Amino acid sequence: MSEQVHGLAKVSWEDPESGDLREYVLEEGSTATIGRSPNNQIAIPERHVSRQHAVISFRDGIFMIADLGSANGTFVNDKPLTDPFPLAHGDVIRLYVPVLRFSAIVTNDEHEKAKATGTLIVPMSKGDHPVLHVTSGPQDGAEIPLLTPVVRIGRATRNAAWDISLQDRAVSRPHAEIALQDDGSWTITDLGSANGTLINGVPLAANEPLTLRDGFVVVLGETTLLFRMG
Repeated sequence: MSEQVHGLAKVSWEDPESGDLREYVLEEGSTATIGRSPNNQIAIPERHVSRQHAVISFRDGIFMIADLGSANGTFVNDKPLTDPFPLAHGDVIRLYVPVLRFSAIVTNDEHEKAKATGTLIVPMSKGDHPVLHVTSGPQDGAEIPLLTPVVRIGRATRNAAWDISLQDRAVSRPHAEIALQDDGSWTITDLGSANGTLINGVPLAANEPLTLRDGFVVVLGETTLLFRMG
């Protein structure tokens, strides 16, 4: 029997059309987006699934799943997600219709097979520029690279002076700021916005910077953004 590899997880999905079992292995520290678009780490080409539907990310020693503002919702063990949820061995993830299974047991053979078939998901290294993926809201599907050390985000107006303008009436003018720090990390600061900023479902205190990590979910007004390192 193949030995278990520690610090890994596995997400399995059976394609109802072909009957093929697809298994994805996640290494410790990795982030995996799930959605209908083929550019997701776990692509589920089903009409009830949003383009970018949910994200699994590694935080504080566990894998968490969060909904990305999907149209039909994400469910774990048939309970709808309202906030990021810690996954445990045997949990069943449902994207309205498609069902995925989460396992905390991965064997050496499964790890090697995933590596050979391109279904091994590893931590993302720092790229040239982080990217904000708009996963829900008026500009759903947009990808916004952070090209300067300081990026201000606000509502799109005729005289907007900020770097990223969102066509969202619930976003303030300006709303938040993302900045590169000397150690190479990126922080986000709410600029005293009217409706606040949520990071992984938790309100961000005004004018108090928070360090962003790969896979963090940011909500400004009615817009959901996914922060990716590159």
